Amino acid sequence: MTTIESWAQQVISSVEQVFLGKREVIEQFLVALLCRGHVLIEDVPGLGKTIAARALAASIGGLFSRVQCTPDLLPTDILGVSVFNPQDGEFHFRQGPIHANVVLVDEVNRATPRTQSALLQAMAENQISVEGRTVPLPDPFFVMATENPVEFEGTFPLPEAQKDRFFLSLHVGYPEREVEKQIVEQQRRMTHPVDDIKQVTDPETIRTMQEAVLSVFVDETVFDYMLNLVEASRQAPGVRIGVSPRGTLALYKGSQALAALHGRDFVLPDDVKRLVHGVFDKRIILNADAQIKGLSAEAVVDRVLGSIPVPLLERRS
Repeated sequence: MTTIESWAQQVISSVEQVFLGKREVIEQFLVALLCRGHVLIEDVPGLGKTIAARALAASIGGLFSRVQCTPDLLPTDILGVSVFNPQDGEFHFRQGPIHANVVLVDEVNRATPRTQSALLQAMAENQISVEGRTVPLPDPFFVMATENPVEFEGTFPLPEAQKDRFFLSLHVGYPEREVEKQIVEQQRRMTHPVDDIKQVTDPETIRTMQEAVLSVFVDETVFDYMLNLVEASRQAPGVRIGVSPRGTLALYKGSQALAALHGRDFVLPDDVKRLVHGVFDKRIILNADAQIKGLSAEAVVDRVLGSIPVPLLERRS
């Protein structure tokens, strides 16, 4: 999988020009992109999520759009609407911002449930149904949704079933001191450095990479390790609902993509372990007793990882 590895290094290096000190986060973006999945980022404002999305779109030569969610946002504001043209007496469909390769849905929990649900078909099927017809979306199609965990006034928490539609949930986190210094120095000029990002790949190459990832080998012992982790998440104390089969599929495909990004044509248990939190955390629902005691889904996942033995693989030639 050297081709995918070199491709990934080009994209990561490109995005890293403006999204500094977050190589692992960029890598997980690419994992989701290669698996035709989408990511949910729950973190405080101002960490560069918009910059990361813009840089990724520019690097892959794709169209970027941004949706700022508010309580009065309507589904048609995202999907599009037909507008009457008095000159020819006909209605013409005007596309919404969902018709792009990289779509940033900012503060998705500020939109109403009706508008949030407008994203579901798009994320699951790469198409939308509007005004009695089906409209395909660009390929590749990648949604980065952010959720504001700080303010709850005027927000509509995402239903757990909707969180399950996201391939990965991520935390960006604050940058290191030296990295933050670089960010400030980099952005002191009049123009933003993201405007200088050059295209390093194209949508056709990405589609080829998405197909190639499917051929990454998963040993039976590694597959059993994944299933053991999923089963343990459902039986862990304090858990009301564990990881869904959609989560199992995300862990399987994501591990294939991560292995390919690191130049391997086979999955290691370490690939699985690196993705477990991103796949599991938002899919685990705790019972009331666990919530009262202050138990978190992240802590449950840590216990699950510690309780399942890591398999040993024979060396592959």
